[in-house]
Amino acid sequence: MTPLPATPAVPGRDCALCPRLVEFRTNNRAAWPDWHNAPVSSFGELSARYLFIGLAPGLKGANRTGRPFTGDYAGDLLYPTLAAFGLAQGSYGARPDDGFVLNGARISNAVRCVPPQNKPERAEFSACRPFLVSEMEAMPNLRGLFAIGRDAHEAVMTVLGLRKVLYPFAHGTVHQLPNGLVLADSYHCSRYNTNTGRLTEAMFHQAIRNLLDATA
Repeated sequence: MTPLPATPAVPGRDCALCPRLVEFRTNNRAAWPDWHNAPVSSFGELSARYLFIGLAPGLKGANRTGRPFTGDYAGDLLYPTLAAFGLAQGSYGARPDDGFVLNGARISNAVRCVPPQNKPERAEFSACRPFLVSEMEAMPNLRGLFAIGRDAHEAVMTVLGLRKVLYPFAHGTVHQLPNGLVLADSYHCSRYNTNTGRLTEAMFHQAIRNLLDATA
C-alpha cells in the first residue's frame, strides 16, 4: 500500500509562540475585527514541484485576506508572473475568493504571522522554522525553492543547515543544494523595490525563468 503523504505542521489560529506577534495580533483584531489576523497558511498543493518562500504576511495584505501575498503590491507582481509561466491559472483579484489557483507551485512564508513594521525578529524566525521544515518534508515532488528576498534566502539556509557564506544571496542566482534541490534568489517584489528600480518586472521574470531552467 502506498503511504499517505505527510501532513505539515501548522500554527494554530491563536499560536502563542511569539509574545510580540501575539500582542500585535491582539491589537489588530481589536482594530480590524473582520480581517484574518492569524497565522497565514500556505497556498497551493503539497504535490507542487516549486515552493516560493516570502518573509512574512503584510499587515494589509495576507494578514487581512488570509492568503499569502494577496491584497498587497507584492502579490500584484507575483501572481500574474506565476500565471505567465504556467504556474497558476485564473485572474488574480487580490482576494482569496478570486478563483485564482496555483499549478505546480506553492507559496509560504518564513514567518507565518504579521510582524510590526514588517520586520520579524530572530527569535520569531526560529519559532516558525519547524513549520517550514515540516512543509518541505511534506512535499514529495519538491524540486525547486524560490527565495523572495534575502531574509527568505537566509531562512532556507538555516532550515537546511547550510552555511550562508557558501550560498550567498544575489538576485538571479541559482544554487544547486547538497540535498538535490535548487534554490533561486530574487529581490523581494515589494512596492519599494519596484518603485526604486531595484527590481523590474523583467528582472523578476528572469529569476523565475532561471529556476525553471535549472529544474527542467
